[in-house]
Amino acid sequence: MNTVHFAAGTSEHPVVVTRVAEQEWHALADDQVVGHGDVLPRPDGRIFLSIDAWHGPVFDQLADAMLTELPKPLYTVVDEGDRDLTSSWERVGFTVRRREWEYLVPTDPRVTGLDAVQPPSGVTIVPAGEAEEGPLRALDRAIREEAETTVGWQEMPAEVFPRPHGTTVLDPSKYAVAVRSGQYVGLLRVAPVTRLPRIGLIAVRADQHRHGIARALLAHALGSLRRSGFETASADVNESNAAATALFDGVGAQRASSNLELVFRQLNSLPDRPHGH
Repeated sequence: MNTVHFAAGTSEHPVVVTRVAEQEWHALADDQVVGHGDVLPRPDGRIFLSIDAWHGPVFDQLADAMLTELPKPLYTVVDEGDRDLTSSWERVGFTVRRREWEYLVPTDPRVTGLDAVQPPSGVTIVPAGEAEEGPLRALDRAIREEAETTVGWQEMPAEVFPRPHGTTVLDPSKYAVAVRSGQYVGLLRVAPVTRLPRIGLIAVRADQHRHGIARALLAHALGSLRRSGFETASADVNESNAAATALFDGVGAQRASSNLELVFRQLNSLPDRPHGH
């Protein structure tokens, strides 16, 4: 357990920042928790941080303690509309790495224009829950390898679940799959959130691009959601992913909000900032 003392706190009480677990820090003033920080490892190996503190100086002190002890680079994700939180992270040395748009996607085919969309010739869509687990996992690994050799998997939408080493598909029942000539060539994952289902990933093998497979998968998924009573789904898209933004813009999806992924690369980028100010 590592403890760091600071002379200034939220009032007359000094703040003590303590690493209470491998992935958790607490800030205490007069034995009361006035802030906490958490480490959130991602499946791709990146380390994301979360800090909850009411006062700016406490946020800074937690950040300083965490940034000193953790390996770099470090990341966090913030709602771009939350200027106070964004400014807090920028104040301690984080910079913008990329932006993700959150789309609201209608499921009505009369709105999306997907009512007449059929899979390309020779392609069939296997509904969610019916894909074979072995080929699905093999497809997921192949798509990840292709992404790593091009844009890098870190440019894909952020995934939030820590996973055992080597495990990339936690729940096969969430995946619909496109099949051509007996081979799995594309997938779409839907997280069936109660109020607003989330399209977490659409991906197609590189040699199957530009055949309309992603559009057919999206039409299938939205149709299934509509039959289940959902009028809208959500999807997160990296703004630099021209194909994905074109796909969702083309079906009448609306950009509802945006998230910023911020990065902290090296310790000497910490601003020279006195505590308590």
